[in-house]
Amino acid sequence: MMNDKQMAIVFNDNIQMVDLQTQYRRIKHEIDAAIQEVLVHAQFINGPQVKTFASRFAQYMNIAHIIPCANGTDALQIALMGLNLQQGEEIIIPAFNYAAAAETAALLGLTPVLVDVSADTFTIDVNKIEQAISRHTKAIIPVHLFGQTCDMAPVMRIAERYNLYVIEDNAQATGALYTDPSGEIKKAGTIGHIGATSFFPSKPLACYGDGGAMMTADDKLAEYLRMIANHGQEKKYKHKYIGCNSRLDTLQAAILNVKLKHLSEFNQARIQAAGRYNEAFESLPDVIAPCNPSYTTHIYHQYTIQVRNGRRNALQAWLQEKGVPSMIYYPAPLNRQEAFRVHARKAGNLEVACRLAQTALSLPVHTEMREFEQDYIIEQVIDFFRKN
Repeated sequence: MMNDKQMAIVFNDNIQMVDLQTQYRRIKHEIDAAIQEVLVHAQFINGPQVKTFASRFAQYMNIAHIIPCANGTDALQIALMGLNLQQGEEIIIPAFNYAAAAETAALLGLTPVLVDVSADTFTIDVNKIEQAISRHTKAIIPVHLFGQTCDMAPVMRIAERYNLYVIEDNAQATGALYTDPSGEIKKAGTIGHIGATSFFPSKPLACYGDGGAMMTADDKLAEYLRMIANHGQEKKYKHKYIGCNSRLDTLQAAILNVKLKHLSEFNQARIQAAGRYNEAFESLPDVIAPCNPSYTTHIYHQYTIQVRNGRRNALQAWLQEKGVPSMIYYPAPLNRQEAFRVHARKAGNLEVACRLAQTALSLPVHTEMREFEQDYIIEQVIDFFRKN
């Protein structure tokens, strides 16, 4: 039970889904010094911090090439552009996730093919991929959702069998580890032909604005992606390809250089908080806690439960009344979004994606969670099921 002082802190500070302010205060001296360095040298575009970050992040990810860009959606779009696909060709994408991957495919004249997801992991159901493949299929975009990876070994086997590209959407799982059947361990985002990630402020590795990156082990592909991201330029004023303007600005790179040093610590803090939730909810029959398959670690970008028996919305309303925020991520799967009625193709009935949209609920989890604050959240969830 919380004491009176802790209870006052909970109600006066307001519980946050993600507490970026407290995190900033903890590393303030490092962040401020990094920003000040950029302000002094005033190289705001492609300054030295961008190159430093790309090098350090490549070392952290254990991959040959990091190509920074302006945001995670650009990373997906540039990755698709780098594959030289033709209009009308198809990209397999899970139906339960944010719209960015399907949106970028449609913007390029490609057809998103929506595939169902696993009820346990929220990620693409690898058993549904092959039946979605047609003679027009050219790539798969598995999305590593909520902090854990897709089961990449079967995805890569299917891709090899049908000569498909794989672009990993790794915006929510930076730092998660995937273990393939041979025992080899790789960082999420480094398994497919290209990885794409976002540094949006709430992401595991985050800046204080927009930012993104691509990663690949392929030297020629990396060179091509860099040119596409820089107006298709081979060198200044020599435009070899049609490209776009997508840069990670120097101030954001400076912030990321600081946060990268703390990434393992930040991930571990969320893992510990998730462990406390898991233990507390074990006895609640109407709550399905996040699973953690043996092939992946889970860094809990979100702590997302499933609420049985149609009680999700009632639980959310109860928590709101008690001062506890929660989020329904993806309240409608992509097949039920108006934008994709014409531009996408469904593969199967997508029943799991539709069900998760009605049952999934994310609770607060972040790097600065205090145990007594989390105890209060747990108490309110348990209280709801005791009294309703």
